[in-house]
Amino acid sequence: MYAIFQKEIGSFFNSLIAYIVMAVFLTAVGLIVWVFPDSNILDYGYADLASFFYLSPYVLLFLIPAITMRSFAEESRNGTLELLLTKPLRNSDLILGKLLANWVLVALMLLPTLLYYFSVYQLGNPVGNIDSAGVFGSYIGLLLFSGVLVSMGIWASALNDNQIVSFILAVFIAFLWYVGFGAISALLGTGSLARLFSWMALDEQYRSLGKGLVDSGSVVYLLSVMVFFTSLTFWRLESLRK
Repeated sequence: MYAIFQKEIGSFFNSLIAYIVMAVFLTAVGLIVWVFPDSNILDYGYADLASFFYLSPYVLLFLIPAITMRSFAEESRNGTLELLLTKPLRNSDLILGKLLANWVLVALMLLPTLLYYFSVYQLGNPVGNIDSAGVFGSYIGLLLFSGVLVSMGIWASALNDNQIVSFILAVFIAFLWYVGFGAISALLGTGSLARLFSWMALDEQYRSLGKGLVDSGSVVYLLSVMVFFTSLTFWRLESLRK
């Protein structure tokens, strides 16, 4: 697994992919937090990062599939996936190596945004007048949400050898799980089925982690979704070995 992880991380930073994705993300969220009139902190008048944590998932819905679309699709197109599958390498090691490499890249992309927290901490009146527990709960939620998107993207990439198709499929699945289930719940009203779709929606679980107290139920759910899509990828590779 470590060899695959190392290879994937190396391929990210030996090309422009990592740098372009990081630049796009940090530019987008920087404009959201500090520049755009409807969301910037300076005009908002409150020392919090609500706009950052509300809008960042929408940026990640497109950026993470752009990162993961090459994971297996490129290997399949280049003919290296068949070579990997013939080696004494377990499918689980191959998948986890790629998943962790992509997830670490997203975590590194989020790391500079901690400067926003320290900036708002200093801008508070008095200094430090910010809900730190809520901020770090939201960061945990954002990391777990990113992990879910990575697992979705890797599964989409394993289904075919076309990176564009993988990207579109991953965006569709992520958008459906993040926004679609909540919309379906609203259409269904107040019944048990509506509550089920509301609970399944990623935005519901993500928001619950930003309330200052990390909800173990939300953590377990997000990790379970990651395991679910990782299992789908495992079964896909198993079918290719036959």
